[in-house]
Amino acid sequence: MNHVRLAPNLRSFVIALGLVFAVATQAAADPRHWKRAGFTTDFSKTAVPFSEIFSGGPPKDGIPSIDAPSFAPVSDIDWLEDLEPVIRLEIDGVVKAYPLQVLIWHEIVNDTIAGREVAVTYCPLCNSSVVFDRRLDGKTLDFGTTGLLRNSDLVMYDRQTESWWQQFTGEAIVGAFVGRELQMIPSRVESFASLRDTTPNALVLQRPASARRDYGRNPYVGYDSRNAPYPFYQGDLPEGINPMARVVVVRDGDDIHAVTLAQLRETGRASFGDVEVRWREGQASILDTSRAAKGRDVGNVTAIKRLGGEETDLVHDVTFAFVIHAFHPDLPVAGFR
Repeated sequence: MNHVRLAPNLRSFVIALGLVFAVATQAAADPRHWKRAGFTTDFSKTAVPFSEIFSGGPPKDGIPSIDAPSFAPVSDIDWLEDLEPVIRLEIDGVVKAYPLQVLIWHEIVNDTIAGREVAVTYCPLCNSSVVFDRRLDGKTLDFGTTGLLRNSDLVMYDRQTESWWQQFTGEAIVGAFVGRELQMIPSRVESFASLRDTTPNALVLQRPASARRDYGRNPYVGYDSRNAPYPFYQGDLPEGINPMARVVVVRDGDDIHAVTLAQLRETGRASFGDVEVRWREGQASILDTSRAAKGRDVGNVTAIKRLGGEETDLVHDVTFAFVIHAFHPDLPVAGFR
């Protein structure tokens, strides 16, 4: 994780320090500690053991969400390179793009698109990009970062009740909203060139001028080339596959499908009944080299469902094998088991 109070050239040191800190302070997974840290969460309600929740290093809101996002036409963007990844979100014909070189430093964008309140999220340690509807029970929630992790995944909190939410699943795990789940909205991660060439009317999230970040630099150099996640993750690892291998997970209502990116890259597509997942080249890994635009080509993934001759986009994510194993240990993964 990255700590916002230190200069950018100290980020690597903070990550290393955070690894030690997270393991050494597991005993601090105690509501009394979190209350002293400023949380007003209702800790009498929890869906998971507190011992599964670790500090990632930064404090509450230490990684600041973007709450007043500004956008510019895609044609005006000169600071993104062709292969850089962006989260593409389309609602009612309005298309917005959220560059991962920005999200890697902020992790959450609270936004409104076509009148719909959304939270655009990215967890670098899971490489998980998920968009949520922020509306629940007729109210709009605003999300921030807790500075905590579970299964190495971002734990968000809503500022209305300070309930804690698991980013990968959208489930409330601690607080007043325990048992509730945020609605996921279909989105995709694609290259900037793909966005620019296919959607000339798209709006692109601007880099916050007031934030002191080294946008375009990856603070997790070589992360997705490791043989295991950082020690923030304390769970079991999958057998027979590199825990850091990319896996595409597709959500079709209550059904979840998964396929390794390696197999998808080899075949170009995978089918699960009327669900189809497609791959094409031309997108840089954000978690490879020090510069966001120079990572190796991991390609662009789309997931659709055919209904009556029409194609509908599905919620999907490109994450790591250890993440799938942690949250869906019994899920068959095509190309693996």
